[in-house]
Amino acid sequence: MAAQCVTKVELTISCNNLLDKDVGSKSDPLCVLLHNTSGQQWYEVDRTERVKNSLNPKFAKRFLIDYYFELVQKFKFGIYDIDNKTIDLSDDDFLGEFECTLGQIVSSKTLTRPLMLKNGKPAGKGSITITAEEVKDNRVVLFEIEARKLDNKVVCYDYDNDGSHDLIGSFLTTMSKLKEASRSSPAEFECINEKKRQKKKSYKNSGVVSVKHCEIIVECTFLDYIMGGCQLNFTVGIDFTGSNGDPRSPDSLHFISPNGVNEYLTAIWSVGMVIQDYDADKMFPAFGFGAQIPPSFQVSHEFPLNFNPSNPFCTGIQGIIDAYRACLPQIKLYGPTNFSPIINHVAKFAGAAAQQQTASQYFVLLIITDGVITDLDATRSAIVNAAKLPMSIIIVGVGGADFSAMEFLDGDNGSLRSPTGEPAIRDIVQFVPFRQFQSAPKEALSQCVLAEVPQQVVNYFSTYKLQPPKNPATK
Repeated sequence: MAAQCVTKVELTISCNNLLDKDVGSKSDPLCVLLHNTSGQQWYEVDRTERVKNSLNPKFAKRFLIDYYFELVQKFKFGIYDIDNKTIDLSDDDFLGEFECTLGQIVSSKTLTRPLMLKNGKPAGKGSITITAEEVKDNRVVLFEIEARKLDNKVVCYDYDNDGSHDLIGSFLTTMSKLKEASRSSPAEFECINEKKRQKKKSYKNSGVVSVKHCEIIVECTFLDYIMGGCQLNFTVGIDFTGSNGDPRSPDSLHFISPNGVNEYLTAIWSVGMVIQDYDADKMFPAFGFGAQIPPSFQVSHEFPLNFNPSNPFCTGIQGIIDAYRACLPQIKLYGPTNFSPIINHVAKFAGAAAQQQTASQYFVLLIITDGVITDLDATRSAIVNAAKLPMSIIIVGVGGADFSAMEFLDGDNGSLRSPTGEPAIRDIVQFVPFRQFQSAPKEALSQCVLAEVPQQVVNYFSTYKLQPPKNPATK
């Protein structure tokens, strides 16, 4: 798995119509940012300045946060009326709070919600607005600053394989001058080596650089696409083949333990809880394959868990869980293990989205399976086709079966090819065996299987030169 660069997000906070706790003046609000990593314990990350006498504060201090797409990052914003100089907030008036995930914030770009009283119960008074901006790579920021100065320095080197490049010289130019260059009227610059010029009076230059074409290309980041309106569409495919074992038996991979879980449910929760923040309507199609289904009990390799082909959507991740539980007693586990029908099903919708000529939709398919794939050649063809579309595939292997075929589909050791020899133009499959995460922290599975998705999204849209609908990168 490729190492992931840390993305930093800057949050700007403002409030409206806050409670007025002061007598003779208005509240003096401050915003404190808290983070939850363990699921129960909150700890303070940072706090803004205090704004005096304001029920509608716009805080100047911004919060800088490391953003990880593959994690559910929970934050709480607490608003307090500060009337003393102590750091402890317990002796200050509480005005309200708001809890959310960082994914919810960045997918909305600007999020406005009512403030709640303690523990997120009844609504208090007033609202909070959180605006997210990605902090761009320093190299990009420096370039933008230098472009505005209109004195860009271009340095030329004689390249050497061992890295000991020799300086040829440099020249100054402006972005506007470079953009005016054309083949019929090139922009020409003398390349000057200052050391040589100082040593030799007869020195003129180290050559002339002729620019015949200049093009400015906007490179969007993952958050540019998300903040620009791109939606991630999440679909689940569940293996109901006979090798899973009778769901009524404790030995079955589909057996739901007394505490209400199994490996299938854990995988759905782990991946789904991250993805759901990036889908506005939270309606997720969920399918099964490899089972005999009512009423005729014919084998199906692509059936909706809710048995409604015209509307296979489940409401939220909990809706998928409920549909899975309701489906189990109604079907007969059978076989074989065919992936291609569900991959092609999602690819059909991804293909329709690709026709929109904008980076508005991307599809993530989660397949959870227990065994050796049966339709390997058809699946290879389906993946090669899907690689041309806005689509990624995550495969989680449950149980102790031989998953060598899944590793082959992953393509990390070389480009996957269809049976006819056509290579996949992108690596879109990520496979992990669930057994590697049985003793790991609950977020470890999602971290592993989702870490490559942001780059896959960027690779697809940049390959086809598609811009997000609201394109924040060109502001």
